[in-house]
Amino acid sequence: MIEHIQPADKLSGAIRLPGDKSISHRWAMIAALAEGKTTIHGYSTGEDCHSTLGILTALGVEVEDGGSEVSISGRGLDGLTVPKGTLDAGNSGSTIRMMSGILAGQPFVSRIEGDESLAKRPMQRVMTPLAEMGARIEATNGKYPPLEIHGAKLKAIDYTTPVASAQVKTCVLFAGLFCDGETIVREPVKTRDHTELALRMFGADISSAGRVVTLQGRPKLVGKELTAPGDLSSSAFFLSAALMVPNSNLVIGGVGLNPTRTALLDYLAGLGAEVKILNVGEQCGELVGDIMVRGRVQRGGVISGAMAAALIDEIPTLAVLGAATGGLFVKDAAELRVKETDRIATVAENLKRAGIEIEVREDGFTVPGNQKFQAASFDSFGDHRIAMAFAVAGLVAEGPCQIERAEAASVSFPEFYSTLRSLTA
Repeated sequence: MIEHIQPADKLSGAIRLPGDKSISHRWAMIAALAEGKTTIHGYSTGEDCHSTLGILTALGVEVEDGGSEVSISGRGLDGLTVPKGTLDAGNSGSTIRMMSGILAGQPFVSRIEGDESLAKRPMQRVMTPLAEMGARIEATNGKYPPLEIHGAKLKAIDYTTPVASAQVKTCVLFAGLFCDGETIVREPVKTRDHTELALRMFGADISSAGRVVTLQGRPKLVGKELTAPGDLSSSAFFLSAALMVPNSNLVIGGVGLNPTRTALLDYLAGLGAEVKILNVGEQCGELVGDIMVRGRVQRGGVISGAMAAALIDEIPTLAVLGAATGGLFVKDAAELRVKETDRIATVAENLKRAGIEIEVREDGFTVPGNQKFQAASFDSFGDHRIAMAFAVAGLVAEGPCQIERAEAASVSFPEFYSTLRSLTA
C-alpha cells in the first residue's frame, strides 16, 4: 500500500488517539489471569494488541473483541489451557516478551512465534531470568523466536535487569505471579510502571521503592471495568508535526500522562515548544489529560543516557522534527538497532532520500537543523513508527511525498493517516 502525503500550510483541530498500547497489552494479560469479567473501553486498535488477544483466546480465555471495546472472562492463575498450535505474536515484541513470563508458569509446553521481523529480535533478556526461575526455553540460535517454553513450578527470584526494559520487568513480574514468596526486580533506570499500577488495581500485593519492585506471589486477581487513556507515544507524531508546520494549533484529548512516560513532553519543553497540559485527572490508576501545542521550535536537542531509554520509541519522529527545526544529536541508543527494523539505518535512509544530511554512529546519529525536505518516496521497511514518522516529514516537504508499505502503521495505529488528514483539511 502506498500513502500519498501533501505538504501542509497548517495543522489545526482537536483529536483523540487510540488507547495506550502498553497499557492495553498489560490489562488484557492480567485480566486473563483474574477471576471474573474485565471490560476494557478504549482498548488499542493496533494489530499488536489484538495479537495479544489472539494468544489469550488460544489459551482458552473467552475474549469478546469489539475493536476498541474488549471483554475478557478471566480464568484465574491456574486456568489457562494447552494451546492446540503455535501461538502467534505477529509483529509484537511486547506480546512475546511479556507473555513468556505467563507461559513459563504453566504446567505445559507452548510454542510462540511472530512475523519475519519479530523472528530477528533477540529474546535472551527474558530467557535468562525465566531460566533462573526454573523454566526451560528453547530458541533459534539460542536467542531468536520461535520460543518453545517448557513451563514449570517457578521459584521467586531477586533479579537485577542488565538493561532498562519495562518488558523484561513485566515478564519477570508476570512469572512471579505463579511463585510462592517474593519476586523482586531491580532496575538500573526506572522504566514505565504500568504493570505495577495494573497489578495493584487488579488486587496484587506489589510495592515500589525507587528502582526496586517487590511482588507477593499467588495473588487473587479480580476483574474490573476499565477505560484506557490515549496513547502518549502516538501523540509524538502529531506534536512533532504541529511544531514543524507553521501556524499550527492542536489539542490532543484524553492522553495518558503517566510520569514514567512524559519524557517526550519534557524534551519538547526543553526545545522551547509551547506545550500545555490541561484537565489533568486520574482514570483507572493512570494520570490522564489534554495536550495543547502550537508554535514552532528552533532550538536543537540532545538525547542521551537515561533520556535515550525513555524516548527510544519516539526518536524516529524526533529526528524528523530536528532536521526541520534546530537539529538533533542522539547517542546511547543502540537499542534502536534491534527494534522492528534497525531504526538508525531506516531513519538515515529515508532522511537521505529527502536530501537531509545525517551522520550515523553505532549508537546514534547527528542531524543538522533547519534543513529542507525534498519531495521523496519514503519506505516504512515494514516498521510502523518509520511509516508514521516520515508521513510527518511529508507535511513539510517541498512537494508531494509517498510512503511505501504504508500499511505498517496499522500495527499500532490503523487510523493514523485519516487522523493526520483531518488536521490538514
